[in-house]
Amino acid sequence: MTEDRQLIHEIMNGSEAAMEVLTRRYYKSIFSFVYRKVGNKDSAYDLTQDIFIKMIKKIDTYSNKGSFKSWLYTLAVNHCRDYWKSADYKVTSKQSELPDYLSNEQNQVPYIFEKKETREQVKAAVEELPEYQKEVVLLKYFHDLKIRDISEVTKAKESTVKSRLRQGLSKLEVIIRRGEKHEQKRM
Repeated sequence: MTEDRQLIHEIMNGSEAAMEVLTRRYYKSIFSFVYRKVGNKDSAYDLTQDIFIKMIKKIDTYSNKGSFKSWLYTLAVNHCRDYWKSADYKVTSKQSELPDYLSNEQNQVPYIFEKKETREQVKAAVEELPEYQKEVVLLKYFHDLKIRDISEVTKAKESTVKSRLRQGLSKLEVIIRRGEKHEQKRM
């Protein structure tokens, strides 16, 4: 976005107002991503704050090559990866909640995220994915990033991202169908 680049230019010239505008523009989406990654609201708030502090400190390293949004998600992904390795992660309990605003009529795996009645099932299924597949699924279906941008954010080839996405969706389908069969047996 050229508007982002203009704000970045203003920030580099000392504008606190531009910094606030840029932060407000991306705060909700970054918080949402982090929350889905770590599964704990308090930790997500803390990590999101850290990411924006890091953004401010490293804004001069943004090269204008890709989109600012991709650059910011790269910071978020890397910060979350660091969090997984930290002692804080080992102390924090994992309690994921997906938002209530998802709804759609379609029944295919990519759209199952949007079925309100299966929210808990999807939450549990996503948590079962390996971290590298969970990451691409979240970036693609919850944050609408393009394959190219996900590749840039995760530092993986586009073909690798596509493969991880395909494998992740296949695993989600198996996990969700397994859960549905389990529910039917209980009735």
